[in-house]
Amino acid sequence: MKICKITALRCARYDDLIARYENPIEHACSVKEGDVFFSYGATRPEGFCESAWQNLYPFVMALASGGEGLFDGWMKDPKSALISCNDGFRPVSFLIEALEEK
Repeated sequence: MKICKITALRCARYDDLIARYENPIEHACSVKEGDVFFSYGATRPEGFCESAWQNLYPFVMALASGGEGLFDGWMKDPKSALISCNDGFRPVSFLIEALEEK
């Protein structure tokens, strides 16, 4: 299996939705733009959010297994995918890239 590099490209935050709908929570997300994680054997990187991993895992698994051109080739690099976590208050967009095996 290929190693997948996962980079946080954008972290959004919707304060109006948080104020209106979210119960106060102590800690929601510690990911920052530019954070990089590596998945070995399509396993969740240490410290990676479990909820976000549930969104990314199918794409990491496909790319780590050699898959290309997901969703009929919507990515310029066929060995990549741009996926967001499903946090409606503070979604993070992650770029997943399958690295060449050495």
